[in-house]
Amino acid sequence: MKILLTNDDGVHAPGLAAMRRALVDREHDVIVVAPDREQSATSHSITLDRPLRILDIGEDIHAVDGTPTDCVLVGCHGVLHGYPDLVVSGINHGPNMGEDVSYSGTVAAAFEAHILGVASVAVSLKDRQQGDFEGGARYVAGLVDHLAEWARERNAILNVNLPAGPASDWGPPAVTRLGTRKYSDEIIEKVDPRGRKYYWIGGAEPEWKGGEDTDFAVVNGGRVSITPLHLELTDERALEQLATRDLSGARA
Repeated sequence: MKILLTNDDGVHAPGLAAMRRALVDREHDVIVVAPDREQSATSHSITLDRPLRILDIGEDIHAVDGTPTDCVLVGCHGVLHGYPDLVVSGINHGPNMGEDVSYSGTVAAAFEAHILGVASVAVSLKDRQQGDFEGGARYVAGLVDHLAEWARERNAILNVNLPAGPASDWGPPAVTRLGTRKYSDEIIEKVDPRGRKYYWIGGAEPEWKGGEDTDFAVVNGGRVSITPLHLELTDERALEQLATRDLSGARA
């Protein structure tokens, strides 16, 4: 299977390297097209105000000076000159659960693949520093082999989150829905040496809420979470309600 592999932590990230090795070990044709530097929380941004450059840094490994979304587009249209069988994004250094999927460059790459008609898997590991990337990569490679045909038939987007600890200790995977993050963000104001104010977006580690079938509950319980996503954002209930209202008076 031809797999386009990308991420948002950059082309030199350990999680990406582990994922590549695991997929190659299963005899997949893996082409890496990843950002040349960290692009975390870039969401689904695309670079339109300057040209993009591709640097070949190894056999079938390409670095792009852009976002994860750029990498999928460049990978399909500038490197492969066609579509892969599957796009895998990750392994991300840190989780992507709940509402955080809307900020995630890792998940955005999977969304872009879906838009192009290619099934995709976004993979994230809860432990940012000491996580079992090698074990996680082997786990995901097996998952890819098991679900690839099903995912390709449905042009599916799967958001996979791996728990902390060694992969040998993980419980069985669970199909989940997105949880809800309890926000504690704050703006931290500082002053630079020239007396000008600047700001960091900060805050404590997020708290989560939701039932036992949510991604955060499953991952915190030491199991792998698999959440199917889609891009249909229409609020069907509100659509029905608005359709019954007389909007003729809402004219300029």
